[in-house]
Amino acid sequence: MAKTHNLDRLIVPVRAPMRWLAALSVAGNLIWPVQAALVAGAIGAAVSGAVGGALADPALMVAGYVALGLVRAGIGLLADRKAQGLAETVISGLRAGIVDQEACRSQQGAGVGAGAVAALAAEKLEALTPWLVRYAPARARVMVVPLVILALAFWFSWAAGLILLISGPLIPVFMALVGLAAKEASARQMAEIGSLNDLLVDRLGALLDIRLLGASHAVEAGFAAQAGDLRARTMAVLRLAFLSSTVLELFAAIGVAMMAVFVGFSLLGELSFGTWGVPLSPAAGIFLLLLAPDFYQPLRDLAAAWHDKAAAEAVADELADWRNQDGAALPGQGARVPPLGGPATIALTGCVTGHGLRLPDMAIAAGEAVALVGPSGAGKTSALRLMAALDLPAKGRVRVAGQDLTPDLADVWRARIGWMPQRASFLNTSLRGNVTLGRAGDIGAAMKAAAAQAVVDRLPRGLGTILGETGGGLSGGEARRMTLARALFGAPDVILADEPTADLDAQTADAVAEGLLAARARGVTLVIATHDMDLAQRMDRIIRIGGRA
Repeated sequence: MAKTHNLDRLIVPVRAPMRWLAALSVAGNLIWPVQAALVAGAIGAAVSGAVGGALADPALMVAGYVALGLVRAGIGLLADRKAQGLAETVISGLRAGIVDQEACRSQQGAGVGAGAVAALAAEKLEALTPWLVRYAPARARVMVVPLVILALAFWFSWAAGLILLISGPLIPVFMALVGLAAKEASARQMAEIGSLNDLLVDRLGALLDIRLLGASHAVEAGFAAQAGDLRARTMAVLRLAFLSSTVLELFAAIGVAMMAVFVGFSLLGELSFGTWGVPLSPAAGIFLLLLAPDFYQPLRDLAAAWHDKAAAEAVADELADWRNQDGAALPGQGARVPPLGGPATIALTGCVTGHGLRLPDMAIAAGEAVALVGPSGAGKTSALRLMAALDLPAKGRVRVAGQDLTPDLADVWRARIGWMPQRASFLNTSLRGNVTLGRAGDIGAAMKAAAAQAVVDRLPRGLGTILGETGGGLSGGEARRMTLARALFGAPDVILADEPTADLDAQTADAVAEGLLAARARGVTLVIATHDMDLAQRMDRIIRIGGRA
């Protein structure tokens, strides 16, 4: 019940158009009995020699058949296009919601890895398309078309009606049995895709360490094992799909064969039962033969779409789990607001992070340069994130500009901050856009202060160069200078830098350090987290961090 509820929630924005689409699909399928009647009438008239008259005119019947075929094809084309459009609407809306929610989610307490979220948004949501396109119309056809054909069959022959009535339910029964296994197999496959993407993101982030430690072969073996597991789970899903389709085709073939045997022997005079007191005419027999495959076709379509539904249910459940995870929301709303007034002071008192790290009390005066030092994992980055209002402490309080930092003040405080993360990241836009982020200011001064103008000059289109999300075309040191230029742009009152000189050569590290110290000389409050003791010694003071609550 919960699984169906999760799926129903996905189609709320397009529920009304989907009902119209289902009705359109049913209307298109109900044209075939009329076409079958025209064909049967023409052949029956030819066999009995009763050609002539409006109802038996072969040319008129052919014209009617072709006209109805064109109408049916047009309805099918319109329904397919409408279904694809609705699927794109639903998936794009869900994808935008994932991106928006992840953009406003703090790193603290994140329940789903970045790789799993990326897989959910990029490829798993696409598994909803077959379900949205095929399942709802197929279900609507199953509820109407077989019943209409069954009624027509009973009208001409109770035996033909019994053949369809007995063989037809075998398909949905078997479909339900196989569907239970397919649903579990699809869920396991989707979970394995997310795990593999998480592993990939984690290993890419530690690629340098892996190479330095000589652990490439071990990582490759791990990837091979997990990829093999995913391959096995995928093949399990495919085996179930092929098994079910084979059995369903068998039932449908048996039903059509039984109808052909009954009609054939009846027309040959070998069977004298099965009709309502009148012998089966050639036209009626041909009509029943033409209807039989289309009686099973909606059931077969639904059986095929049943696997699409199983995959969609697995995605819907994962989407629901992602929505219900306990990841903390990013403080503030990301609004552009006037900055908070008062001196740019920062104070942490009794702070414990969401990961259980206890931070030392610290008070940083406006214009002071402070280095946070300590072992990896001690909480240096966590302290910077608290100061930047990217996280809120689980315990304790943070005061900025003389006020307690709350979610309501997060946006106005961040408007005064220049943030330099440890890992350089870029938007898929121009270098100018990556530095300014839509803000007004002197980009030339920021580039000069970051010693990055020479980097800009060698790029093919200067500030208009598109870097891509990975900063293509920039070395690690050049990318670090661009993040420094971004932090310096707009003359912030506070600069928070996380490992600004890590993994840089001496010349580049010195250029980055000089840019930070030049900002400090202008009265900017500077807080850096670093393992570089040479840089730390150039600050006004050092705060050591370490310990767990």
